Amino acid sequence: MDLIDALRGTGSVRAFTDEPVDDSVLARVLDIARFAPSGGNRQPWRVAVVKDPELRRRLADAMTPVWDEYAAISATGITPFSSAPPAPYELESKRPGNVPNQLLTEIATIPVVLAVAADLTRIAMMDKDLDRSPITGGASVYPFCWNLLLAARSEGLGGVITTFASRAENVTGPLLGLPEHHALAATIFLGHPVKQPTRLKRHSVDDFATVDRFDGAAFPHR
Repeated sequence: MDLIDALRGTGSVRAFTDEPVDDSVLARVLDIARFAPSGGNRQPWRVAVVKDPELRRRLADAMTPVWDEYAAISATGITPFSSAPPAPYELESKRPGNVPNQLLTEIATIPVVLAVAADLTRIAMMDKDLDRSPITGGASVYPFCWNLLLAARSEGLGGVITTFASRAENVTGPLLGLPEHHALAATIFLGHPVKQPTRLKRHSVDDFATVDRFDGAAFPHR
């Protein structure tokens, strides 16, 4: 499909039909995604194609409490698990209940489940010594994750990048045989979409682009 249409119209898909995705199709998606950029072209990603239904269920069991807590915190208007100081939130005052999540409840039958890991020995974490949580290492793995979604779209598929399993890495890592010095960067779900979202809502350029400094004048994009 047209590149601009793909960039402007590839949204997150969380509901899939029961049509399977052939391994040959997934192989093409992975083959295209591998051309993503990374620091030093070190390509630090590893992918586990999770097929075993029981392993999927165990992963969902580990992710479900994370999702429930995420939903409970979101209901307060606070960004969940932010590394910057959020407004006060006491979990004891609002214990998370079970919030349905189709990705987790139906994980055994979702056509494709991918676990993406990053080899930390092959990532230059430029901000690792700053007095805040590091973020720059993501530049070497998340373009690959996004390439996966774009390549899937070219095959008529849809998908979504999630990170709930990463918060439970002490459980999900051993389940997946996560190697030493690797981090679980994402869990990606793919399949034939029940509905392919194309009319996406995003902030306008006025909201995020300025000249010279972040407190500068708005960038004149029109």
